[in-house]
Amino acid sequence: MTLEIGYVSTYVPRKCGLATYTHHLRQSVRRAAGPSAADQVIAMLAPDEDVKNYNRSYWFLRRDERRDYARIARRVNDSRIGVVSLQHEFGIFGGEAGSYILDFIDALDKPLVTTFHTVFQKPMSPYREVQKEIAERSDHIVVMNRQAIDYLVDAFGISPSKIHYLPHGTPVRSVTPRAELRKQFGWQDRAVIVTFGLLGPSKGIEFMLDAMPDIVREVPNALYVIAGQTHPEIVKREGEAYRESLMRRIHDLGLDHHVVMLNRYMSESDIVDLITAADLYVTPYPNMEQITSGTLAYAVGMGQVVLTTPYAYARDLLKDVPELLVPYGDTRAWADRAVEVLTNRDVRAKYAERISAIGADMTWPRVGERHWQLFQDVALRARHRASGVKGFAVIAH
Repeated sequence: MTLEIGYVSTYVPRKCGLATYTHHLRQSVRRAAGPSAADQVIAMLAPDEDVKNYNRSYWFLRRDERRDYARIARRVNDSRIGVVSLQHEFGIFGGEAGSYILDFIDALDKPLVTTFHTVFQKPMSPYREVQKEIAERSDHIVVMNRQAIDYLVDAFGISPSKIHYLPHGTPVRSVTPRAELRKQFGWQDRAVIVTFGLLGPSKGIEFMLDAMPDIVREVPNALYVIAGQTHPEIVKREGEAYRESLMRRIHDLGLDHHVVMLNRYMSESDIVDLITAADLYVTPYPNMEQITSGTLAYAVGMGQVVLTTPYAYARDLLKDVPELLVPYGDTRAWADRAVEVLTNRDVRAKYAERISAIGADMTWPRVGERHWQLFQDVALRARHRASGVKGFAVIAH
């Protein structure tokens, strides 16, 4: 059936993880839908953004203009959109704790599927009240972490049948041979550890740098590659002071020949090549409540060996490989585990095989198919409800 999806989110060319995620989700759902593909982007605009940078076919929701929220909802109601996909993250929408999005939901007459990119185990005010209302008013909820289902049930009393686990989508490995990529990067004789993403204190880079001297003592050819621009919001507040502090730390630790910072925005193909060419991917994040991580998802989906702190998303994704979860703050443990992976080919191959099995269901084509089926089920349920048919339930996939 033809079903038009309305995506409410930040969107490319904006440089943020949510925008990139929604772009890839839209592409993958379109491929799954085939001839039935139809959609409308409703892009969230920050005050300093210019609509001229975006595709002219998009609709725009100005973050801090409260009247826009109900206005856009009415436009959706008058359109052919059959299901709205709301990508929710705190800090994206206007109002306290993003409360303006409730005006949109209040005025919306179409079925709503909300993807929560952040879920707290013990949500605090005012985030608790806003997320509870969104959860209750959504026809269906998508999470990318199985633990998040329990969090939502416990915190808000949401029925588990209303919540759907779908993994974060990932690309496939580069078609360029790994040896050729390593040559292009100049890594032929290096043992390469990689982190990528928009740079900021939440990445735990300082901690990884503190572990590097111990790693280098055992693996003299070790190279830690920190890839990505500084987060735009951090640049607005303090310029490149954070990046410069990391560069000083690198020098003070005597790591000038063992750490490289690639200060540029990473395209999809850049990321794929980087992960494919690396020996080890790390997410040494300090926030143990972090419920999703696109960067870790990418590495696992591509079958790369990873080491990570045991934050919520990592615990869920790697529950069958707990030895790859290393405590935050224990530089000795991190160094020992990294040295083992970098120097023992059999160990690395064993972990790669186990991670590849986890990542097999995470590629964007598969994730797109499952979203498309969910959107169809939700639309069908809404039609049955409108016509008075009882007993229909969204199918679990």
